[in-house]
Amino acid sequence: MLELAFTHRSFAYESGAKETNERLEFLGDSVLGLIVTEELYLRYPDLDESRLSPLRSGIVNMRALADIARTLDLGKYIRLGKGEEVTGGRDKNSLLADALEALIGAIYLELGFASTTTVVRDLIKETMESAMAKGAGLDGKTALQELVSSLGKGTLEYQVTETGPDHDKSFTAIAMVAGEAVAEGTGKSKREAEQSAARLAYEFLATLK
Repeated sequence: MLELAFTHRSFAYESGAKETNERLEFLGDSVLGLIVTEELYLRYPDLDESRLSPLRSGIVNMRALADIARTLDLGKYIRLGKGEEVTGGRDKNSLLADALEALIGAIYLELGFASTTTVVRDLIKETMESAMAKGAGLDGKTALQELVSSLGKGTLEYQVTETGPDHDKSFTAIAMVAGEAVAEGTGKSKREAEQSAARLAYEFLATLK
């Protein structure tokens, strides 16, 4: 199972191996997401969904997972094809993050949810504290503004439209980053729609870090 967790598709293609780590990665991604979500829910009882969502995105994203993988030196264990090997595949964020998720999937299948939770909590401890310190636990709009600034993406604005009668209006907000639409959110008030759009935009942009 451990060997499978580190078998990249490039190795399988060149060696004729029947399986890759992609199925384990798929499983591990869901297990990791649940554990992180539960940890945030229990640790921060005063934070609402609008603040928990960007905080989770600050933990479960490719860059953050790759950094965790580096602390475990997972790169040296990944079974790669020659093409990936010569192009620095062992230190690629995407490959490292995938290998970590596959490893979590393997641990889950072998040891169950309780043991996996113990392992993941230990792995994400510093990342969670860092995300909180950087302000990812703030409200969606504030978190998105800080993320856009850190990425050097330019201006952030919201385009808001409303529909319906005065007693039952619906609002739609589009988060615009550097003039491009990134995410759309809806709500029964302008603020609610903007917060929704901000959270979705944050989750998308956080994967690019």
